[in-house]
Amino acid sequence: MLCKSRWLCGLVFFKSLKELWIRFPGVDPALQKESRNQTPAPAATSAPSSSKYHRARSGGARDERYRSDIHTEAVQAALAKHKEQKMALPMPTKRRSTFVQSPADACTPPDTSSASEDEGSLRRQAALSAALHQSLQNAESWINRSIQGSSTSSSASSTLSHGEGKGTSGTLADVFANTRIENFSIPPDVTATTSSSSSSAPEFFPSPLGVPVSSRVSTKIQQLLNTLKRPKRPPLKEFFVDDFEEIVEVPQPDPNQPKPEGRQMTPVKGEPLGVVCNWPPALEAALQRWGTTQAKCPCLTALDVTGKPVYTLTYGKLWSRSLKLAYTLLNKLGTKNEPVLKPGDRVALVFPNNDPVMFMVAFYGCLLAEVIPVPIEVPLTRKDAGGQQIGFLLGSCGITLALTTEVCLKGLPKTQNGEIVQFKGWPRLKWVVTDSKYLSKSPKDWQPNISTAGTEPAYIEYKTSKEGSVMGVTVSRIAMLSHCQALSQACNYSEGETIVNVLDFKKDAGLWHGMLTNVMNKLHTLSVPYSVMKTCPLSWVQRVHTHKAKVALVKCRDLHWAMMAHRDQRDVSLSSLRMLIVTDGANPWSVSSCDAFLSLFQSHGLKPEAICPCATSPEAMTVAIRRGIVRPGSHARTAILSMSGLSYGVIRVNTEDKNSALTVQDVGHVMPGGMMCIVKPDGSPQLCKTDEIGEICVSSRTGGMLYYGLTGVTKNTFEVIPVNSAGSPVGDVPFVRSGLLGFVGPGSLVFVVGKIDGLLTVSGRRHNADDIVATGLAVESIKTVYRGRIAVFSVSVFYDERIVVVAEQRPDASEEDSFQWMSRVLQAIDSIHQVGVYCLALVPANSLPKTPLGGIHISQTKQHFLEGSLHPCNILMCPHTCVTNLPKPRQKQPGVGPASVMVGNLVAGKRIAQAAGRDLGQIEDNDLVRKHQFLTEVLQWRAQATPDHVLFLLLNAKGTPVCTATCLQLHKRAERIASVLYDKGHLNAGDNVVLLYPPGKVMLALIFACIQAVVCWLHSVTVRPPHAQNLTATLPTVRMIVDVSKAACILTTQTLMRLLKSREAAAAVDVKTWPTIIDTDDLPRKRLPQIYKPPTPEMLAYLDFSVSTTGMLTGVKMSHSAVNALCRAIKLQCELYSSRQIAICLDPYCGLGFTLWCLCSVYSGHQSILIPPMELESNLFLWLSTVSQYKIRDTFCSYSVMELCTKGLGNQIEVLKVRTFSPLNFCTTNSTKCSEILYFARYPQSHRLLCSSAKLVVLSIFL
Repeated sequence: MLCKSRWLCGLVFFKSLKELWIRFPGVDPALQKESRNQTPAPAATSAPSSSKYHRARSGGARDERYRSDIHTEAVQAALAKHKEQKMALPMPTKRRSTFVQSPADACTPPDTSSASEDEGSLRRQAALSAALHQSLQNAESWINRSIQGSSTSSSASSTLSHGEGKGTSGTLADVFANTRIENFSIPPDVTATTSSSSSSAPEFFPSPLGVPVSSRVSTKIQQLLNTLKRPKRPPLKEFFVDDFEEIVEVPQPDPNQPKPEGRQMTPVKGEPLGVVCNWPPALEAALQRWGTTQAKCPCLTALDVTGKPVYTLTYGKLWSRSLKLAYTLLNKLGTKNEPVLKPGDRVALVFPNNDPVMFMVAFYGCLLAEVIPVPIEVPLTRKDAGGQQIGFLLGSCGITLALTTEVCLKGLPKTQNGEIVQFKGWPRLKWVVTDSKYLSKSPKDWQPNISTAGTEPAYIEYKTSKEGSVMGVTVSRIAMLSHCQALSQACNYSEGETIVNVLDFKKDAGLWHGMLTNVMNKLHTLSVPYSVMKTCPLSWVQRVHTHKAKVALVKCRDLHWAMMAHRDQRDVSLSSLRMLIVTDGANPWSVSSCDAFLSLFQSHGLKPEAICPCATSPEAMTVAIRRGIVRPGSHARTAILSMSGLSYGVIRVNTEDKNSALTVQDVGHVMPGGMMCIVKPDGSPQLCKTDEIGEICVSSRTGGMLYYGLTGVTKNTFEVIPVNSAGSPVGDVPFVRSGLLGFVGPGSLVFVVGKIDGLLTVSGRRHNADDIVATGLAVESIKTVYRGRIAVFSVSVFYDERIVVVAEQRPDASEEDSFQWMSRVLQAIDSIHQVGVYCLALVPANSLPKTPLGGIHISQTKQHFLEGSLHPCNILMCPHTCVTNLPKPRQKQPGVGPASVMVGNLVAGKRIAQAAGRDLGQIEDNDLVRKHQFLTEVLQWRAQATPDHVLFLLLNAKGTPVCTATCLQLHKRAERIASVLYDKGHLNAGDNVVLLYPPGKVMLALIFACIQAVVCWLHSVTVRPPHAQNLTATLPTVRMIVDVSKAACILTTQTLMRLLKSREAAAAVDVKTWPTIIDTDDLPRKRLPQIYKPPTPEMLAYLDFSVSTTGMLTGVKMSHSAVNALCRAIKLQCELYSSRQIAICLDPYCGLGFTLWCLCSVYSGHQSILIPPMELESNLFLWLSTVSQYKIRDTFCSYSVMELCTKGLGNQIEVLKVRTFSPLNFCTTNSTKCSEILYFARYPQSHRLLCSSAKLVVLSIFL
């Protein structure tokens, strides 16, 4: 009776909970019912006429990238369902996730022994039999409902109340024989001895012969066996349970989701790469050949802003000017003994997009000089979107030189002194102008070293990842040459042909076709810059018509813009085009632009087989391309796929609802000499099945070789060995991940459905950001938002990704129109993609961060969204439609839980687990730093490589920099101090030297005095100087450290030297027994005759003395290897590199404070902003104002600093309200109080300060 009452109470609670959910404000219950039961309605709108192509072109860099009339009809049909519905708020209907198990499924089944008690006939045997049969029917209904995954309380109540209405058929044995007992959520407890169990019917289980037998004894034996199998103590991993499983409901896979059914795919090979007798051994050899034998043949023609040719570069001019630049780079930038550039060094190429001639000369000049070029975009302002990440790439590549033109150099932002500003995150660069008048002519006997192409790096192409980080894809010389050969064979290039390039010539297909392959085949390239396309969209079509071009390199946006401007000029002919290469053909929405352009220009001579979409990526380079020659079985194909199937990663031909269909076109066959396979995008690289979507991987000699300086990421991308379903490797040939999602269709044609960077995984289903953008643009967006300025990304909320849509609103759009458009977009996405949108925000025009070519910078937009700095003018958030894994109700832990066991073991003194960091020996780092075993060698190397790089910046109480220290200044001052020790100290090897300096002089004297003392094989001891007004209490501590360390010398200032020998000091200690005292205020300009290098890194470097609050003196011996390991660990943990800034407010005399002040900056190369803690006594706001002014991410402080700030901020609230603090990592150097840390972390939020971060990370380092 007790079990039944509990179960009925659970049903009543669940039913009331459902009614409460249905009455949720803003959601109409009728809409919920209709959205589940309504069948798809036919399309309510007719297909748009062809005049739609003649509308005025709207602004944006990606206007018609997602244009599709079929998709527009699908969106309109989906919105027609909601046309007559009245909504309380502009929100889509609420949908329950099918992946989250309902709480009703976790309830126990109804008690099968209590149904007959409702009739009051327990005394009659006939009624008992009928009731028992009814109970069995209820149990069967419960099992069937559990299998079907029903989550509504109405089905449970109907099964309980209307179970008697079913007909009784079959015997009791048949019922039990057809019932699976393991489907019960909780097994029956046969050990209970309650009164209800005595009156219940006996339990029967099917025997092998089908005869019901009693199972009371067998169940007890089974429970006994399970108890014996259970270990006495849970394994260690059970003590650490992820909060994800305890807090929220774990998403369960949908049992009805489509699964791949085909066989495992086999790698697809491309056609063999042919061998041509006149192919050069290297690309530089091809330039030399054409430059000397065909000097007057045109190589590159640049257009002006009006679309007219302004300059033609011949092969002879290209060869001579590249030769002059190569000679200048190697011989004229430095001295003969110390050249600035050597073969193998990296240089940056900073050229505007409208000057392809100067870029081509610089690129080939670097190749001839065997210098590795790194093309980047021209920085416009100091705070360009993504500019800091570009600076990180330049710093990791060790770039100190940038090549540019005189015009571009004059256009860079300057300081008031006329110098180029220091761009945020960039290393200090030396700018070299490559104009001919600044170059030196090479002697006749000087020739560049042109050898056969090998595996040495040729150039580095930058790539921006999904998270916004910039990585450099290194391309070898043999890969560059092989890729040109493969493109020549695939595109059937021949000498003297003319090609039109509308792409960016610094990267991707624009560089491969327009700058590299054209030189190999002696082609003539007409480069149409992006600025010309804005003013004259038909300029590339006119160039094809005028020069009878055979090949054109375009994007979908160029096709659309040409169609919009077609009415301006009709007398053009495209009959000469053999290939119209659409380089973003990998975009699934490119098929509409290609079909529309063909239908419009077919009357102008454009052949259908000339449309050649291709798929490219920075890592794999050209993945596939459709050939321009008609071959048997090579006709263009399209596939109409189900978006629902694509979200589950399978290929299903759409046959049900055309509104949720995606039409994709093939991108041709695999490149010559290549091999392709499809692997799962997550986990191990397992080969996909033939009807499964995966990441395209390519194996050939034409791809990139590595991410420069990123060994770990390189191995996961460029060294992939596919495995089969059993986990065994399939061959030993490494593949390269392309970052493209697709499959191989009939006839070995390659289809691409999206990119890894645009993948949004929500509740186990995959959605493509480009598909979401296309759906949003199909909802009459021309009057509300700019079509090319929409960003779609995902954020993590409750352990799952949530979709966010951000768009720029037009200035003339009203609030009512905006909210109407947003509500319709949410409805369209909900209907077509079956996914909810977490947030849709409209921001003012021109407020989103842009890329150099005008597109939206997605990662920077996401960062602004997370920081709360988007400042939207209209926003619509619908968390109830997508957050379906809400937290589970709290449950009391039965018995002793894992936390109690952990506490008990800790109290008993048992160490149940330990934490270990990464192995420093196995982690790759900058080779230029790792090859030095001593910090003095690192300092000497930095003084030579980056002499003007500022390592330290010391602030006074007003927050003004009082002095800075560069690498060269520190090295020279350290040499002077070391020479003083040699001359005046009369020291022996192994002696200890006490360094006695105030924090104000630490940066210039103490820091590298101790380092150079190490060079002299002297052990340094840093000591806090005594206080002049309290010598009686502070001087004995100094004396104690001097005596314990057995110091042979004291280095200090003149002021402190007089204080140590004063009468006041004589009253506290014996001043006559001080060791030799040397002041370092006036240092001679004398260098060391030689620098001593210890024979082994295990030798002693310095002594670290610290005094506790109880007066106990502790000393630690630090070796050179320990110092290097400590600095290396801090660098890796805090992600320190040359362009980083950290703020340090610590005492620089021992422990972590001494390491951060004195050693880490030399090892890592970052800039340390030094704040003496004593300065906070006169200016409590000094530390926080420094963090705010310099936008510091990591700051190190002590407990006393935090205490001073929290106690003294009460009078500074009004000042703090006008400042914004970036996301910070507060690191304390001692075991601070948790209450103090948490109070400090909550202090800004509790006083409503403008914190740009939603959380404060508080880290405590114990040393």
